[in-house]
Order: sequence, then C-alpha cells, then structure tokens
Amino acid sequence: METKRKTLTDEQLAFFEREGYVIVKGLFSEADLREIDETFEEMSHTAVPGYFEPDLNGENADPLKRYPRVMHPHRFNEAAKRYMLHEPVMKVLADLYGEEALAAQSMFYYKPPGSRGQALHQDNFYLQVEPGNCIAAWTAVDAANEENGGLLVVPKTSDYDISCPETADSNESFTTHYVKPPKDQKAIPAVMDRGDVLFFNGNLIHGSYRNKTKDRFRRAFICHYANASATRINTHYRPLFRADGTAVDLEPNPDGGPCGIEFEMAYPH
Repeated sequence: METKRKTLTDEQLAFFEREGYVIVKGLFSEADLREIDETFEEMSHTAVPGYFEPDLNGENADPLKRYPRVMHPHRFNEAAKRYMLHEPVMKVLADLYGEEALAAQSMFYYKPPGSRGQALHQDNFYLQVEPGNCIAAWTAVDAANEENGGLLVVPKTSDYDISCPETADSNESFTTHYVKPPKDQKAIPAVMDRGDVLFFNGNLIHGSYRNKTKDRFRRAFICHYANASATRINTHYRPLFRADGTAVDLEPNPDGGPCGIEFEMAYPH
C-alpha cells in the first residue's frame, strides 16, 4: 500500500528519480549527533568479535587497522539500532519507496587521516534486494569533502544494470571490487556538512576518496534499507526491522548475481 508523502518536496523526489541520489539536510539534531559521537567514540576502544576488530596496540601502519569500520552495530548496541530506525530518515525512505522501508544494515566508518578510500561499486550487488532495490542513508557525522575522503557518486547510473566487479587498486581502495562507470559518465563529489544525509539507489555507482588530511576524520553512519514489498535479500542482512523495531525475516536470495558464481562476500561502502 502506498504511503502519503511525509518529508520530501516534489523537486527532491524528482532529483532522486533522475539522478539516483539526493542530499537531505536537518534530519539529525546536534543532540542526536553528539550521542552518535559518544556512542562510537566509546565503542572505538573495545573489540567486538565479528563486528569491530581494531588493532588496539597501534602496531600496524594502516590507519584502518586501528579504526576499521563497525559492521552491524545495531545488532549489539541500542543507540545504533535507534538511529538506524531514526524517524526522520524512515519518513524520507517511505517517500522514496512509496511504501514502508525495512532496515537491513548499519555501519559506522571512522576513516581516520591517511585512510584509503573505496573503489566505485553498487550496493545491491551485495544486498540482492528483490523485487525492488536497496536504498542507502549515508549520514555525515563529520563534514565530508574531497580532502578528507568524502563520497563520490556517478549521477544517472541508478538504472544501470548491476555489474560483476573488476579488481580494485589496493593502493587506493581498502575493498577489492571496482565497477567501471559507463562511457561519458564521471564520478562527482558529494560535498556534505555534518548531519547531512545522502540517500542513494542500490544500483548507483559510487565510492570514496582517500582521506588526504593530516588531522581530520571522516566519520559516517551508514544504513541500508529495503522496500517492504521485497521478498528476498542476501542472507547476511537478515533479519530486517520495521520502524517500530520489530523484526522481519525475508527469504534468503539464492540468485548468484551477475558473476554467475559464488563470489567473494564483501560489504558495501
């Protein structure tokens, strides 16, 4: 059943449908952002096996060893789950989907100075939401730009087929997958202020720059969602959650995807 539009203007919705992404401001208050700051600052000092495994001795030269991404913090932290289901975000997603959204994944990226970026990729290669698509809500906890490793998007690729990735340059990307943009399509920076949320379609080609600064983190709280009418998703993202926090268990998607083989599992962003 379609939902009545709650948040987005006609212009914002048209921009998302045309370009594959839209930046929405003001969805998190400063109080919200301070709680997110405090939650993940505290978390950064303790390993959580299977979800966050930092090198707390600081013996590795790669800054991402000390500050790796936190995977699925909503599965062990109540604040992370609450902000994954943040009402203003869920309202935007309902506008974008035209129906209720289901939360499938949460992540937190610290991205300290010197960190590699992530090669261009497509999220629904991993989530495998069917029928429909995943949408990401990428919240800038720190202002993000070309210098500190902000996001890159390739506009108008949201209707581009999901592709089997090539191998990424490991000197610049901490992940191994790379999706080449179509001819005449270029990646552009998504410049964001603290608290801005970038929503983008699961087929949109996107990635991130290396953090070239000496003293600026590029922290981000990133969640992925599925449309309520979806019936299948990659099993790694089950269960999903309704806005009120109740669990929903879609069928695992058995489709091997565009690679046609059992491909190395990796998480987006």
